[in-house]
Amino acid sequence: MGQSKSDINRRQFLRNGAVAVVALSAVGVGANYLKKLNIENAKTLLRPPGAVDESEFIYACIKCGLCVQICPIEAIKLAGISDGLSYGTPYIDPRAQACDFSCDAMQCIETCPTSALDFIPFKTAGEEAYVAYNKANPTPGPDYNPIAIQSKAMKAHTKMGLAVINAKTCFAVEGKGFKGTPREEGFEGVYRSPNPKLKERKASLVNDHLFNSEICNLCVTECPIGDSAIIMETKTGIDGKEQWSPKILDGCTGCGVCVMVCPSTPDTIIIEKLETA
Repeated sequence: MGQSKSDINRRQFLRNGAVAVVALSAVGVGANYLKKLNIENAKTLLRPPGAVDESEFIYACIKCGLCVQICPIEAIKLAGISDGLSYGTPYIDPRAQACDFSCDAMQCIETCPTSALDFIPFKTAGEEAYVAYNKANPTPGPDYNPIAIQSKAMKAHTKMGLAVINAKTCFAVEGKGFKGTPREEGFEGVYRSPNPKLKERKASLVNDHLFNSEICNLCVTECPIGDSAIIMETKTGIDGKEQWSPKILDGCTGCGVCVMVCPSTPDTIIIEKLETA
């Protein structure tokens, strides 16, 4: 006796359902694989200030490029197609152009429409600094500048990464000085020097700055954060001679200015991206 049409349809339905389950499972596995691959690749991309955890950032960022457009020193670039699913997301290459905070207002974070760059923690840090200053100085002097107070606190709150120094290539560790311009001829990177004598209001070319240090210390003197981020340690060696070495402190923001102005080649300083969830 032949099979009824209803039996055939039922078997076909079950067969198609089984195929669909397998297909959906494959898609799910593929999506999870791509997500993992994307996060692994993105771990090498230094994100702009305020970036949320990488696992959230790659989905929160809509690749609008507003942070790129508003950065006055063009420190932010967009990832290329070779970066997989991170394609079109913002990153910073500090050796080429560091984030020197010369915009003062953390404009890249403020302009982000999806909070992939989250401004709230910076706003809170600025407000708390403002309240604390006024509490400690109930009658502030003529130089009182609430914007500068909040801006300083917001910069210090930044944690893009952490500078790491290679002692084997560091001029200071080798006891060497430095004289001249930090980078190769034609280098177009810019920053606003923290040297109060220069009183720079905006960023200028790195190679517009001349240095003459008995012991190379550009990573320390040019840091926009200051001695809460990096200092030069000295100690007496076993031979009785004084030795120097830069020391990275908890205040390091990973801005990369030290990387950009370092005159050594190969690179002595790199920024390690902080581990995220």
